[in-house]
Amino acid sequence: MLKKNKFRLVTNVLTAAIKLWLRTQVSHVEQLELDIQAGDRQLLSGSIPNVSVVAKSAVYQGLHLSFVDLVAKNIRINIGSVLKGEQLRLLEKVPVQGELSQLEEDLSASLSSTLLSTALNNVLIQLLPEHSPNSKSISWQKVTVKDNQLVIFAIIDEENNPQPLDICIGLNLLSPHELRIAPISVTSDTKTLLESSNGEYIDLGSDVEIQELQLIPGKVIFRGRINVNP
Repeated sequence: MLKKNKFRLVTNVLTAAIKLWLRTQVSHVEQLELDIQAGDRQLLSGSIPNVSVVAKSAVYQGLHLSFVDLVAKNIRINIGSVLKGEQLRLLEKVPVQGELSQLEEDLSASLSSTLLSTALNNVLIQLLPEHSPNSKSISWQKVTVKDNQLVIFAIIDEENNPQPLDICIGLNLLSPHELRIAPISVTSDTKTLLESSNGEYIDLGSDVEIQELQLIPGKVIFRGRINVNP
């Protein structure tokens, strides 16, 4: 009985530590469910074969995520330090498989994040160098999601002369590590500034592997894998 209680204590402490670590990774989360699948000896050695995480309305680095369903495998953690009350740390890279979805209102709320606004500014520089954010003030307003298409609304201000900017892009999965943006059209009021079917490409890096990308009215869904590095 004493041994069983010891294992239960380890499981409780570890569950609390992982939840705390997950909450430190996000600035807000409304619902967080965690399931740890590991044997007693595995837990005591700091090895966790499988952890599943379900979260709703989470905010990660300014990105508003409507729904997250993830499974992480082969996790190695600093179990000795955790049992002493120290913060959990990953000892090795962890592959995470799952699904992430964003409603268009959450996408719009994410426009103020450094990650998304920087990416959009870089895309705008490539598409319209004369509208570089270095020389003009750009305010990203909202996103509308259609079938295989995003429409991004912005206000561009040059010398106190604000002008609307509508960017309509198709978004397709070219490979697990690369996205293709095409076709592209940019308009301001009724004036067409750019219309192209050639497109641009986004390299997601070797730590990201998207297996499925869906753009349906009102929602974007990603399914795939990402490596979480220590």
